[in-house]
Amino acid sequence: MRLLVTGSAGFVGFSLARKLLAAGHTVCGIDGMTPYYDVALKERRHDLLRRHHNFTAHRLMLEDGEALDEAAAAAEPEIVFHLAAQAGVRYSLDHPRAYIDSNVVGSFNVIEFCRRHPVRHLLIASTSSVYGANARLPFAETDPTDTPLTIYAASKKAAEAMAHGYAHLWNIPTTVFRLFTVYGPWGRPDMALFKFVKAMLAGELVEIYNHGEMERDFTYIDDAALSIERLMDKVPVAGRPVGDMDSLSPVAPFRVVNVGGGAPVKLMDFVAAIEKALGIAAKRHYIDMQAGDVPNTRASSALLEALIGFRPATPIATGIADFVAWYREYHKI
Repeated sequence: MRLLVTGSAGFVGFSLARKLLAAGHTVCGIDGMTPYYDVALKERRHDLLRRHHNFTAHRLMLEDGEALDEAAAAAEPEIVFHLAAQAGVRYSLDHPRAYIDSNVVGSFNVIEFCRRHPVRHLLIASTSSVYGANARLPFAETDPTDTPLTIYAASKKAAEAMAHGYAHLWNIPTTVFRLFTVYGPWGRPDMALFKFVKAMLAGELVEIYNHGEMERDFTYIDDAALSIERLMDKVPVAGRPVGDMDSLSPVAPFRVVNVGGGAPVKLMDFVAAIEKALGIAAKRHYIDMQAGDVPNTRASSALLEALIGFRPATPIATGIADFVAWYREYHKI
């Protein structure tokens, strides 16, 4: 099929595009190459994708609706994967407008494109951060998401809401997949695993938030990409739920799905796994919880498994070892 992937030079978008190309699909990638983190890493990802003759790339910002329409229309996509976004909880504290521009305006332009150029399925990346102050674990797709703690979470929730409205008004089959702390090779430098490994190899302090009293539902990148790929064929139809746990909208062909394994890892166990993979003891610096963070995340993965027959389950030790091997090779260490 002909597929469009926004954010194709990003961590998850790149990994998904590579999997889709390997499956024989034609992929058009769009990425703005913003300098939020090392653009050279993004360029390297795109360089790998360009080795496939079925991949084409466009460098543009989704806020530029005219440029987006021109590039996307030429690709004639049957399915759209929208993963481009301004990421990062802490960055949103100082740069809130970037999240409105990218995650709200950019997402609107993608959704509006799908109205004017009907597609078989629109899949939109969201985040576990939308659960906000929800204290009930595990997080289920039907839980309220009315208490976002950051503009990042609020912007992703806004994109979800816009997508539901368009799905209802224009009958656009839409799946929103909420990602839970994706990690692994080719990961983002602003995320904990990348930062911890870099600091430990340099003999620097590792900042451990909330004095180590945190848990995260980590999702290995290959598991995340496989989940998204399989969701491609699970096109939602209004009024046709998959069991009692389904999040299907009663008024639109719209569904929300968690992409997480439901097996959270304690932060100190995460650090210990990095120490083992590197053979280096971390110089730990314990600090307070950062604004916008939550102490625990845990996905209910029942719906994901019901839909695709799979849930992320790569052991954290395996995923971290794979990342360390990639990091050493990429940085020639």
